[in-house]
Amino acid sequence: MQRVCLALPTMRPCPETIAELAEEAAYAVATFGVEVHLLILDTTGAAEFAVNADAVAALEPPAGVVVHHLGEARQREFLRRVTERSGVPDPELLLDLMLPGAVAYGSCVNRLFLGAAALGCTSTHLRNDDADFQVLDGRKVFPIHHELLSIGKPAGEAAAGVTRSELDPADADTPVMLVSGSFIGELCVDIGEIHELDPAIYREVVRLWAPPVWSDEEKDAMVDVSFKGAGSEPFSTDESVLGVPDIWDVYMCNVALDHRGYEVLPLLPSVETIGSDYVLHHAMVHARMPGVVHNRHIVNYYTPERRTGAGFVAYQLRFVKFLLSMLYLYPVYGGMIDLGRGMFDERHGLRIEPILDLVRGSVGWDRAGNEHCLDVLDRSYRKLGGKYAELADVVAGQRQKLLDEAQEDAERWAVLVEAWSALVAASRAEGLGTATEAAATEVAAG
Repeated sequence: MQRVCLALPTMRPCPETIAELAEEAAYAVATFGVEVHLLILDTTGAAEFAVNADAVAALEPPAGVVVHHLGEARQREFLRRVTERSGVPDPELLLDLMLPGAVAYGSCVNRLFLGAAALGCTSTHLRNDDADFQVLDGRKVFPIHHELLSIGKPAGEAAAGVTRSELDPADADTPVMLVSGSFIGELCVDIGEIHELDPAIYREVVRLWAPPVWSDEEKDAMVDVSFKGAGSEPFSTDESVLGVPDIWDVYMCNVALDHRGYEVLPLLPSVETIGSDYVLHHAMVHARMPGVVHNRHIVNYYTPERRTGAGFVAYQLRFVKFLLSMLYLYPVYGGMIDLGRGMFDERHGLRIEPILDLVRGSVGWDRAGNEHCLDVLDRSYRKLGGKYAELADVVAGQRQKLLDEAQEDAERWAVLVEAWSALVAASRAEGLGTATEAAATEVAAG
């Protein structure tokens, strides 16, 4: 029986999301006859964890759905066993890369990948705690429907489950390793207020995301599509396309990935940096591997803490660090484009050696681009005034630290990429334990 991981990382109480994902898991079992492991990695404090634990306890999952709710202590215990078993030279460093003491989007997803490996799953289906499913005629529109129609199958076989195929016949035997929908609703990055205050400044700031070698016209075109997902049109009928996806059509909030990708290449372990979890998408797309893009989009919304006071500053700093990370990511992405299918071997396995060479080569990149980025942000935020002028002061006060951390993130990613296969193998050997054991561990720790 096919075993899959429906994965939720969370750092806030989200009982409604947990209940919805349990419904999606039950739908997958009833419709496709798979075994679904709902894996919730929870880094909330004790009170918030209890809220989520109560939501898990209230579930009545059908046969075929297994729920694992792991708090930070249980995650750390698992990772410590894995790093020690793996034989990596510096297990404490790897433990810190996997479970740092701050928000790290890529690290959290990497933990989900190791958890899926430990559970023996062949694919991971990622969801967010700040999104809802769409509803049509009283029924929730679950993305896992399209994901399980295609993920892991030879592309020629997956063609029967899509509404349109653009598949190159030469790729019929190539497995589908990525299936993604998008989102509707608010921007996936919370910078819409900048556009409301001054569209020209918004354009100048978002253009910082573009590769510096692009023309002004290309940068402007990128601004027009950035962070907007599928717009606002609600779901009405299924549409899905098999072919080489456009990078703008795949989103981490609504994606299924085959284990033959994520068990080879980990995501960036960058701390307090949004957008650090997309490198695997780039590898698949730039290698021109067949994938499926569908329209079972989720509904994105914002949690209130990111818009006021310390929450506002923390989130906007994550956006700043995202922009700075591009200096080190674009050389890797450009190299991936040049490698193309060379990133995969004749058995369609991802080759880590050429990617690791790209990652190592990006570390020493000239910082001038990031110096310019911070200059533009400083000028832009001060023009906006108010809380953005205060944000400019914070960024200016941390300027050297931000520049150093962006480079350090690239260095630490290289370390993780090199150790990743050993960590995956150790996770498979270690196992995750039963859902009951995980819950008991958390109760005892509390």
